[in-house]
Amino acid sequence: MGFFNALKSIFKSRPKSNVPIIDVAKRFDLLGRTGQGSMSKVWRARDKMTGRTMCVKILDKVKTARFDARFPGLKRPNEGAVCMLLRHKNIVQTYEAGLTKQGEIYIMMELIDGVGLNFMIETKAPQLQGHRIDFLSQFSEGLEYVHRQGFLHRDICPRNVMITRENVVKIIDFGLAVPFTPEFCRPGNRTGTPNYLAPELIKRQTTDHRVDMFALGVTAYETFTGGLPWEKTESLQTLLSHMNSAGRDPRDVRPDLDKATVAFLIKGVERDPAARFQTPGEFREALQKLPKKW
Repeated sequence: MGFFNALKSIFKSRPKSNVPIIDVAKRFDLLGRTGQGSMSKVWRARDKMTGRTMCVKILDKVKTARFDARFPGLKRPNEGAVCMLLRHKNIVQTYEAGLTKQGEIYIMMELIDGVGLNFMIETKAPQLQGHRIDFLSQFSEGLEYVHRQGFLHRDICPRNVMITRENVVKIIDFGLAVPFTPEFCRPGNRTGTPNYLAPELIKRQTTDHRVDMFALGVTAYETFTGGLPWEKTESLQTLLSHMNSAGRDPRDVRPDLDKATVAFLIKGVERDPAARFQTPGEFREALQKLPKKW
């Protein structure tokens, strides 16, 4: 089944009555918040129908509508529809998606027993040692699958990948995902986490899957060094200045890196899209040639 036909089969062609509409309070015992995004709230919850404990994500319909207004004339598939299409070992599993009685999109997902890659980096977790190549390889496998299904994730960063106790990587948060089509890749708004935005996004140029590759490169740089290629910032002016200078040498942050790893990390954050890794497969092939000690 093609990409757009699959989307249609989930949320467009079937009658609205077939889209689950639930009363959150009657369906779930909300056991506590596990996170909050810019357009959603995430709860640890028990499904009263099955007794299963899971994550329930509820999207703010006002903020989501404002985001969709950035694509005038285009119908962006909602996050629930996207998540229901994705089935891969390195992507958080979605069980159900629909609407609440208040008209909000809800998404029922697996409860991941683990921590975010960002937490591991910030705390210098021992779990990272000797596993960086494996974690990033799994990350690239999940991203490769997303691209093959016809989507751009557009918010690749350590915060959006979880690692289980069994060291399985799970990509999460598809709230900014869009179809990989010319209509959604034309110049427009800067969308994503600021320190992981590709130069072509910051400059409001035409984009493609390589915006995800740049973000993956920044994530790899941070995973290996504990720091970012450019000064951390939320300021647009500082972000623009990044585009006029190459990222700092990884050895300035971590002097013990070998030459091959340094070259890999520098290529991952090339400002010119043609000079960076072109696909997750190419990224992974180069990654797996690095010393296994990392």
